[in-house]
Amino acid sequence: MYNRIEVNPEVCHGKPVIRGTRIMVRNILGALAGGDSIKDILQNYPELTLADIKTAIAYAIELVDDTQLSIKVSA
Repeated sequence: MYNRIEVNPEVCHGKPVIRGTRIMVRNILGALAGGDSIKDILQNYPELTLADIKTAIAYAIELVDDTQLSIKVSA
């Protein structure tokens, strides 16, 4: 399912990257969180495809679904 993402200890300290690049999934997610559009990201990283960005988002969703975070609820 995530054949566009690879984790290799020799590349970016083992952080998930888009296969064949040194573009970390976190960079894509950070750009989206910072307000960049998908079009902006594709312009800034011409080696990426729309499928790469969608895969990065899907990967993050699965990680969040599989992770229990302790978040303090405010009153």
